[in-house]
Amino acid sequence: MADKLHEYQGLTGRFHCARDRYKERWSQWKEQHPRGIREVFAETLFGIPNSDDPPERVWQDSEYSDIFRRKSRIELMRISAAVMGIEFSYAGETAFVSPTLLQIGVPHHQMTLVWALSPLVGFFMTPLLGSLSDRCRLKFGRRRPFIILMSVGVFLGLILVPNGEAIGYALGDEGPVNRTQVPAVLGPRSSALEQAEGNHHPWGVLFTILGTVLLDFDADACQSPARAYLLDVTVPEDHAKGLSTFTVMAGLGGFMGYALGGINWDETKLGEIFGGHVRAVFSLITIIFVICVTATVTSFKEIPLDELNEQEEFRKMAHSERVQESFDEDSTMEKNGIKKENSGYGAVEQSEGDITLTVPESGHGEHLSLRHYLRSIVVMPKSLRVVCLTNLFCWMAHVCYSLYFTDFVGESVFGGDPAAPEGSENRINYEAGVRFGCWGMAMYSLSCACYSTIIERLIKRFGAKKVYVGGLCTYSCGMFLLCALRAPAAVILFSWTAGVMYSTLFTMPYLLVAHYHATGMWDSAGGGSGQERGIGTDVAVVSSCVFVAQLLVSFIMGFAVKASGSTAAVVAVAAALAAAAAFTATKITYLDL
Repeated sequence: MADKLHEYQGLTGRFHCARDRYKERWSQWKEQHPRGIREVFAETLFGIPNSDDPPERVWQDSEYSDIFRRKSRIELMRISAAVMGIEFSYAGETAFVSPTLLQIGVPHHQMTLVWALSPLVGFFMTPLLGSLSDRCRLKFGRRRPFIILMSVGVFLGLILVPNGEAIGYALGDEGPVNRTQVPAVLGPRSSALEQAEGNHHPWGVLFTILGTVLLDFDADACQSPARAYLLDVTVPEDHAKGLSTFTVMAGLGGFMGYALGGINWDETKLGEIFGGHVRAVFSLITIIFVICVTATVTSFKEIPLDELNEQEEFRKMAHSERVQESFDEDSTMEKNGIKKENSGYGAVEQSEGDITLTVPESGHGEHLSLRHYLRSIVVMPKSLRVVCLTNLFCWMAHVCYSLYFTDFVGESVFGGDPAAPEGSENRINYEAGVRFGCWGMAMYSLSCACYSTIIERLIKRFGAKKVYVGGLCTYSCGMFLLCALRAPAAVILFSWTAGVMYSTLFTMPYLLVAHYHATGMWDSAGGGSGQERGIGTDVAVVSSCVFVAQLLVSFIMGFAVKASGSTAAVVAVAAALAAAAAFTATKITYLDL
C-alpha cells in the first residue's frame, strides 16, 4: 500500500514522509535525552556520569571528597596511566632483552636462565609487598608509595638494560672488534662472540642482567598496587568501568611500546642523538613511563590508613545503629503478626546474570603473610587446584611467546644470526627480524585491548567454559601454524591469537575464583572448601602462577632450542602448552557460570 502511495506521490512525497518520520524520532530522542547531544556524546565517549549527584558516602565535604564521586572516563584513564607506562616498559624488555643478552655473548641456554631470576624473587616478595601495602601508614597513602618505589626500580632497569654493555666497557671489559661502518640495531658486537674460550664481557653481562631483573620484577610488582589504587579511589559503581579502562590502557601501552621498537631509529635523527636503535627506544620509553606514573600518583589523594580506620569505626557504629533499628522494627512487625525475610550480611546478590559479592567484614583488611600464602598453595580445594594448573599452563604458553618471540622471528623467520659479524647479511637479517617481531607483538597488544572489550559479552552469550577453552585453542592453533609456516605474514596474522590468550588468562581465572567465593561452592554438588579461605589469598595464589611459569619456561626453553637446533621450538612449545591448558580447562568446575 505504501509503495502504491509513493507511486502517486513521487520523489517529493517520499521525501516528506521520510522527513516526518525522522522528525518524530528526533522528538522522541529529545524526550529521552533532555541533556542534549553534547552530554550524550560525553557520556558515550568519556564515560561521564549522567547524574551530577555523587553516591552517598562519608567525608563528602573533606579533602578526600573527590574519592567519593563518580569518575569520568578521562579521570579513569589518568588513574590507569601507570599501567600504560608499565606496559611500555614491558614492550622494551620483552622485545630487546633476549637479543641484547645474545649479542653480548650469553648463549641461548644461559640467556633463558636469566629470566628465572625475577620470578624467583617475585614468588616470595609479592605477598610480602602486598601485606606491607595494606598496612602502610604514610600520609601519602597506602598504594602510591609502593607505586613510586617500584617505579624507581623500573626506571633503573630501563637505564641499565640498554647501557649495560657500555658500562662494562667503562669498567674494563674488552672492546668490540670487527666494527664496520654499517650500524647495528643491537649496538656494538662484543668480542666475546669472536672467542671460543669463554665470555670476556663480565661487567656488561652483570649490569644488563641486573637491569633485566629490576625491570622485570618491579614492572610485575607495580601492577598490584596500581590496580589497588584504582579500586581505592573510585566508588564501587565505577569499579567495573575502571578495571576495563585499566585493561584497555595496558593493551594500548603495549601496542605503542612495541610499535616504537618496530621503527628503525638508526635511520632517524633521534636515533643518532640517543646513540642507536635500542637506546633510542629505551630512552623514549623511559620518558613516557615517568610521565604516565606521574599522572597517576598526582591524580587523587589517598585516605591514610589511620584516618581510614577512624572512618571504618564510624561506619561500624552507624551499621550497629541501623541493625538495632532494624531489630526493633522486626520485633514490632512480629508482634503485629508480620514476618520479614532478610538475607544475611555477606550474601550473594544476582540480577540478570550478574553476580555481586557483598564481602563480610571479617574478610576486610586480611593480611596475606608468606606462611599463609604458601599454606594456601599446598592446601586448596580440588576445583581451585585445576584452575591454578590451567593458569600455570596458560602463563607458560604466553611466556614462551612474550620473552623469546623477537629472537624467534630474527632467526627462524628472517634467517638471521645474532652472533654473525656486524654488517654481514646474517646480522642484518637478524636485526630486521627483531624489528619486524616488534610489529607482531604490537598486533598482539592491540588484539588484547580489542578482545578485552567483548570478552564479558562472549561469556554471557556462550558461557565461561566455551570462551575459556576456545581462547586457548585459538592461541594453540595460531602458534602451531606460525611454527609450520615461519613467514612474515604469519608473524603479523597469528600474533593476534596471542592477544586473545593474554586477555583470557587475565580474566577467566579471577572470574572463576570470584564466582566460587560468591556462591560459597567449590564443586557441582554444592560442597564447600572445608576450610576458611579469603578471596584475597586465592587471587594471590592464582596470580603466583606467572612466577612459577616463568621459572619453569626459563629452564625448559634453553634446552628445547638447543635440542631442536632452532628457535622454532619457542612457538612449538607455546602451542603444546596452550593445548595442555585447553585440556585442563575442560576439567574446571564452572558451576552455572
